[in-house]
This record gives sequence, structure tokens and C-alpha cells, in this order.
Amino acid sequence: MAKKVFLEFERDIEALETKIDELRELEETEAKKGVSVASEIASLEAKEAELVKKTYAELTPWQTSLVARHPNRPYTLDYIKAICTDFHELHGDRAFADDAAVVGGLARMADINVVVIGHQKGRTLKERTERNFGMARPEGYRKALRLMKLAEKFDLPVVTFVDTPGAYPGIGAEERGQSEAIGRNLYEMAGLKVPVVTCVIGEGGSGGALALAVADCVMMLQYAVYSVISPEGCASILWKDAALAPKAAEALALTADRLFELGLVDRVISEPLGGAHRDCKLMATTLKKAVVDELRELMRMPREAVIERRMQRLAAYGRFEEKMQEKVEGVKAKAAE
Repeated sequence: MAKKVFLEFERDIEALETKIDELRELEETEAKKGVSVASEIASLEAKEAELVKKTYAELTPWQTSLVARHPNRPYTLDYIKAICTDFHELHGDRAFADDAAVVGGLARMADINVVVIGHQKGRTLKERTERNFGMARPEGYRKALRLMKLAEKFDLPVVTFVDTPGAYPGIGAEERGQSEAIGRNLYEMAGLKVPVVTCVIGEGGSGGALALAVADCVMMLQYAVYSVISPEGCASILWKDAALAPKAAEALALTADRLFELGLVDRVISEPLGGAHRDCKLMATTLKKAVVDELRELMRMPREAVIERRMQRLAAYGRFEEKMQEKVEGVKAKAAE
């Protein structure tokens, strides 16, 4: 079992959990004497649940960013293991190398055969280094495109999981055509002849996220973030001070509810109380239902209609002001009635 990690704004929650753990240990030693502290434990657990609920109901965009990066948060392979069967990972871009920051292959989700692709950060320091902390190189995006074309060849829907700080900006990646690889994915995914469903499960950073996120339906977990740049990067550019990241997070509109309001994501998937890392099994069950329901709806549509709807969806980006004006006029009309 992974060690519990508490974020900077969860100190009061940590104190309660520490006390609960101490009482549980005491109960084990005192049980033989007929002494029970079950009522005290139950009382503290109720207080903790209420505190977690209150804390997470008032998260700032910066605090949401911290939750999205939580080290115990489920990653792509965790979800694949939980919601897919018969997963067969495929490797390499058939041009340069295999990038471990992007994983993918053939799988079965419920009764649907799919090609699943996603970023993978890694748990241990060794694995994080091997997977480059989820920051893909060009070969990672070319591997993803190869799998998408395989899906298209065999008429299989594509499911992608986004969880990356951004594409790797190293010299080697630039020499091998990082921007071209991302741009090619955007172009090809826009016209892919099979349904595509994307879910932002943690961080969705810049073009590194977009290269797997041109889809018929883009979902976001409740405490995931999706932005053109990280709050720290934004603060460093605008104010030359990464410590102003909380201020940048407020301006970036990177939270799920804000992006849904702007029409940039289609659905926000609720997380368990306190975040996906507090109940990974429940989160996987909820995510599976959402993805499978969306896939079934898309697969009932003619392929031409799927592509046309995708194009219309992409073309609709940036029409927020028009939608807001229509909403205001609708409210005024109802008030007049």
C-alpha cells in the first residue's frame, strides 16, 4: 500500500488521520483488556470526512493543480489495469525508438475492442526517470499516431488518457522534430475515421496534452487541470517569479468546471471525496462507465457523421462570447415572461 501523502493545504486533515491511526493501534493493544475506543474513532472519522468535504469544496485553482499532481493519483496504466481486459501493450514508433512516457496497445473495455493510449509518469524515482516524468519525446507521439492508424485500419475506437506536464523540451527532442510530431498528431486525429474519446486524468499540459486530445468527446476528472502552460511556467514568463504560480493559476482557467463553462471540455467526471487517489477503485468504475457510454453512443453513428461532428466541435472553439450573449438574452426573455 502506497504511503499516504498530504498536500500543503491538508495539514488539518493529516492531523486527524494521524490521531485516528494512533487510536486504531491503541484499540489493537487494549482489545484484550476489553477496552474499546471504537466510538472515538468513529467520531474522528466523521470529523475528518466533514473536513475533507469542506476543504475540497473550496479549492483554489492552484490547490486543484496540486491535487492533479498528487503522487498517489492513479495513472494511465492503473486505469488500464482496472477498466480493461486483455491489454496487449505495443511498443516503438518504427522510426527511432520506444518512448516509455507514452503507453498504448490493444485492449477490451466492457464488450468493446479498443486501442488505448496515454501518458505514464511512473511511481518510483527509477520509473519516473525511465518514463521521463510523463514528458513525451517525438517518438512517443509518433508511436501514439502509429497506434491510432492501426485502430483506423481495423475500425477500432481510440481511448486516450492525458496526464503530462507537457512535451519534453530537450535538445534531442527538438532535433528529432518535436513540434512536427505534435502538429502531425493534431492534423491526423482531426480526421481519424474512428471514434476518439479522451479523458484528462491529471495534468493536461500544453501541446504535449493536445497531441492526444483531439477527440469526439473530451472528458476531465473533477480535480484534473488542462492548460496551455503550467502555473509556474506562466508566472516565470509574466512576472519572472515562479512563486507567483497561485496567481497565474487563477488567470489560466485551468480547472475542469471553468473549461466546461468555456466549452473546451464536454464532460466533467466527479471524483471520490478528497480526490481520485483516496478511492482508486471507485474512480476507475466511474470513469469506465463514462467512457463506455460515450463509446457506445459514438459507435452507433455513421463514421462520416462522427468526423463531421468532430470538425464542428473543433470549429466551435472560441465562441464563448456568443454563447454567453445567447444565455443572457434567454434569461432576460424568461424574466420578461
